[in-house]
Order: sequence, then C-alpha cells, then structure tokens
Amino acid sequence: MSTITTDQPTDSPQARIPDADHHRDVNGGWLRPAVFGAMDGLVSNFALMTGVVGGAAAPSTVVLTGLAGLAAGAFSMAAGEYTSVASQRELVEAELEAERIELRRNPQGELAELAQLYVAKGVDPELAREVARQLSADPETTLAVHAREELGVDPDDLPSPLVAAVSSFGCFALGALLPVLPYLLGATTLWPAALLAVLGLFACGAVVARVTARSWWFSGLRQLVLGASAAGVTYLLGRLIGGAIG
Repeated sequence: MSTITTDQPTDSPQARIPDADHHRDVNGGWLRPAVFGAMDGLVSNFALMTGVVGGAAAPSTVVLTGLAGLAAGAFSMAAGEYTSVASQRELVEAELEAERIELRRNPQGELAELAQLYVAKGVDPELAREVARQLSADPETTLAVHAREELGVDPDDLPSPLVAAVSSFGCFALGALLPVLPYLLGATTLWPAALLAVLGLFACGAVVARVTARSWWFSGLRQLVLGASAAGVTYLLGRLIGGAIG
C-alpha cells in the first residue's frame, strides 16, 4: 500500500490552521457596551449624589436624588439606545432593499461591480469574475455578499433595538445603584457610598482591560481617577451653589 506524503510536515508553522480565536475581539462583543453602560451609571449618579451632599442636603434627600438619577438616567439611556439602533437598522434595511432592487434590475452590472471590488483587493481579474459569477448564483447569497463588501454589514446579524435598550437600561441601573446602596442599607454619610463607588470604578476599568491592550491595574486606576475627579468637581460645585442659595 502506498502512502501519501506532503512537502511539509503537518506540525510545521506553515501547515498549521490558524486559530479563529487567536486575536482579541476588537469590537468588544457584549462586554464593552455592558461595562461602559454600568460605568456611565456609576460615574453620573455618584457625581450627582456628591453634588447634593456638597450642598449640605439631608441623607433622605441624597437617597431620593440617587434613586431619581438612577431612574432618569436608565430610561434616558434605554430610549436613546433604542432610537439610535432602530434608526441605524432602518437605514441599513433601506440600503439592503435598494441593493435588492438593483440586483433584479441590473444583475450583470452588479456582477461586474462585485468582480471589480475583488480586483481592487488584488485578485486576478479573470479569477475575480469567476468568483463573482459563482457567488451570484443564489439571490440571497448575492445580496449578503454585496452588503458585506459595499455596506460593511451582515444582513443576518443586524442589531436589535429592543435588546440594546434593555441591556442599556439594566447596565446603567446596576452601576447607578452602587452609590445609593449604602444609604438604602442605613448609611447617613457619603463615605460608605464613596468607598463602594471607588471599588466599582476600579473594577469596571479593570474589566475594560479585557478588550484593550492595557494592563488591568492601569485601566482600573485610570477609570478611578476620572470618576473620582468628576465626583470631586461636582462636590465643589454643590458646595458653592449650596452656600449661595442657602
């Protein structure tokens, strides 16, 4: 029995099949919007509460302010995210429909356009035409290919406005709840809330390092400094405004 040999051993670097997951997820996947939503809620609500504390408000007023800020911010984020994603999706769907109509009206012109796109990427013209011809055999495949090449979108993976709104609401509310939680548990000063907020800021920054090239401690400290600075400035403004109107 004869054996089949190859020019290169299967364990050589040239013969290895690249791992599809050997790169970072540069888009961040679900982690990025979730963490940044929570971070936004934490920073904005903590800064809001420190401003009220700076104005010498009673603990009950601080709690009310924190809960109002949580609700207002979460609903605002959800509404804004829903509108943004819905508008983007509607625009993409309109462009897909225009592309679908053009494929029916002028299939040969679209085929030539697709081939030219591959030629522009360095493919041999004859091979580019053959690839475009084979990809154009099925109408839905043709639409998907044109959408990816011309619009940079995947027709089968369009974002959901409802999912975006719900996730934004939940993540923002979770972050905004952290500085309010100590007051709900009986705290009467800002320090427990500030400690929990500081820990939350550092944790959010550290998690962000999963989708960046920075170390976790650098990302954590950076977010801590930014969030604490926002809270500090708001506290001083609260002191100034509270003293002026008090």
